[in-house]
Amino acid sequence: MTPSPRTSPTTAGGRLRSLLAQDSLITAPGVFDGLSAHLVARTGFSAAYLSGAGVSVAGFGLPDIGLLTQSEMTERARVVVTALDGIPLIADADTGYGAPVNVARTVREYEKAGVAALHLEDQAFPKKCGHLPEKELVTPEEFTDKLDAAFQARTDPDLVIIARTDARGPLGIDEAIDRAGRYANAGADVIFVEAPQNAEEIEKIAGSVDAPLLINMVQGGLTPDSAPDRLARLGYRIAIHPGALLAPYVLHGLEALGRLGGTMPEATPGPQGLFELVGLREWSAIGERHRDHTKDGV
Repeated sequence: MTPSPRTSPTTAGGRLRSLLAQDSLITAPGVFDGLSAHLVARTGFSAAYLSGAGVSVAGFGLPDIGLLTQSEMTERARVVVTALDGIPLIADADTGYGAPVNVARTVREYEKAGVAALHLEDQAFPKKCGHLPEKELVTPEEFTDKLDAAFQARTDPDLVIIARTDARGPLGIDEAIDRAGRYANAGADVIFVEAPQNAEEIEKIAGSVDAPLLINMVQGGLTPDSAPDRLARLGYRIAIHPGALLAPYVLHGLEALGRLGGTMPEATPGPQGLFELVGLREWSAIGERHRDHTKDGV
C-alpha cells in the first residue's frame, strides 16, 4: 500500500510522495539547525528529518522530554526548510502539542513552514524520547481523534501524515502492531512503530502492518542497525537517523574541549547519556517532585 503522488511533485509533500512510490529506502539524516541542513543538502540526500531530540539538545540545551513548544519547533522547521532548498523535510511533531484542536493548529503551522511530512505519536503529554524508559500512552481512540484532526487540518493534500506508536516499550510488540494497524486503517499515510528491539520484531512489524513503514535508527538506542536493502525488501520506505550528525558533534566537541584541558563529564551510554549532558536528571527531578505532590493532593 504505497502512496502515490496526488497532485504536483513541485510541492514538498508531492516530492516526498514521489520518493515513497519507489521501491528503494529513503534515508533521512537528522537535522536541527541551518548548518546541519546545509550539510545534508550538499551531500546528496533525498530527504532530511527534523529531529525533536536534536532541536531540544542542540537548539535549546534541553533533554527530549516534552519541554519544547510547537512554536519553537515550527520556527526551527522554517530555518531548516530554507536551508534544504527543496529537499523534503520530515518533521517531528511530538504529540501534536495538546488536544485535537492543538494538533490542527500544529499541522497548519508546520504546513506553512514548508515541511513535506510530520509525525504524531500516541504518547501522553509530556512525552519522552522514544528510546527512554517509562513512557505513558493515550488510548488508541484518543490518538485516532488526533489523527482525524490532522487529516482535516491539512490544506495541501500532499502533506504526508505519519502515525507513530510508542506502545512497544510499555505494552509490548503485539500491542504496538495492533495500534499500528488501527492507525493505518484510520488513514495515516505512513506508520512508525518506535523502538523495535531486535531483528525479529522489525520483521514482524513489516509482515503485519499493511502500510508504508518508517523506522528510527537511533545510535546507541533500542533498535539494532539494519542494512538499507534489507529494510527496503521488508517494506520499510523511510529510515530516519536523528543522531547521524548530532552524535559526532557531541563526541568530537568533548574531545576538542578535552584537548584544551577540560574535564570529561560522566554520562550513561546511549540517548540517556546525551540528555544527561543537557540536564535530564535535574529536569526529571522537577517532574517527579511535582508528580509526587499531585499524587498526595498537595
